[in-house]
Amino acid sequence: MAEPIHYSKLGLVNTKEMFARAFDGGYAIPAYNFNNMEQLQAIVTACAEGKSPVIIQVSKGARQYANATMLRHMAMGAVEMTRELGVDLPVSLHLDHGDSFELCKSCIDSGFSSVMIDGSHLSYAENVALTRQVVEYAHQFDVTVEGELGVLAGIEDEVVAEQSTYTQPEEVEDFVAKTGVDSLAISIGTSHGACKFKLKEGEEVPPLRFDILAEVEKRIPGFPIVLHGASSVIQEYVDLINEYGGSLDGAVGVPEEQLRKAAKSAVCKINIDSDGRLAVTAKVREYLANNPEEFDPRKYLGAARAETAPISNSRVPWNGCHKPRLNRYA
Repeated sequence: MAEPIHYSKLGLVNTKEMFARAFDGGYAIPAYNFNNMEQLQAIVTACAEGKSPVIIQVSKGARQYANATMLRHMAMGAVEMTRELGVDLPVSLHLDHGDSFELCKSCIDSGFSSVMIDGSHLSYAENVALTRQVVEYAHQFDVTVEGELGVLAGIEDEVVAEQSTYTQPEEVEDFVAKTGVDSLAISIGTSHGACKFKLKEGEEVPPLRFDILAEVEKRIPGFPIVLHGASSVIQEYVDLINEYGGSLDGAVGVPEEQLRKAAKSAVCKINIDSDGRLAVTAKVREYLANNPEEFDPRKYLGAARAETAPISNSRVPWNGCHKPRLNRYA
């Protein structure tokens, strides 16, 4: 791309004011990964109906899959779509788990309003240095930056870790001061993927480490905290996938009541990816199994979009915004 494009020309906003309002209001902004047009349409439709500000985000792999130019126009279309639906929503386009300065720079230059630089796999000093480098470039263009301390287990595109490493609260003040990040992703027991916990028969999902969250909050009061790997993994969709030929064993997510508890704290952004994938896959499998003669992608992808969009549908996962803004008063 010859000339950098500022996100404001696409109608996007950064996350600064979003997070300030979320913190004051005691809710968290939903951050939804999307991998195709239908997912994006569903997210926008539901959030417009719920009047929920939204962060639409893509991983490195999803950006490559979409093509950077196509993605920029999809984001601009999402903003225009909210207005056509009669709502002028704050929409941010965010890079999820950026793994290099070059990738973050490329996203900023192509119109992203927010980026995450994930240096959690590096040494502490290297994480600080890389994060600071991204911050210095991003802030020239008023782009907000999310950093990470601690490691989440699981698999999400190129992000792979066999086990979690909890965030060390004593590091957060130094990290925020040295890097200048605008928000911080921490590890308190969530994980990537559809199988977030390994449970024995009869065991319940263990509670998140709210003690770590509380200590982080105490050390950097008022600072926006982010939870990754927070899909609730609705069992209805897991069952549908398995019923129609899939094989998802041990798929367990984070209970919604724990997410709501987190949203009352300094957590201002909650990432949801697996729930969207599960809902789409379940409905596509179900539709094709019940309509074996069908070969029109609009039919089976349309069924998936319809499942994830309506705010009135209580079965919709978080990526359908059926509980907009994770608001504690909802």
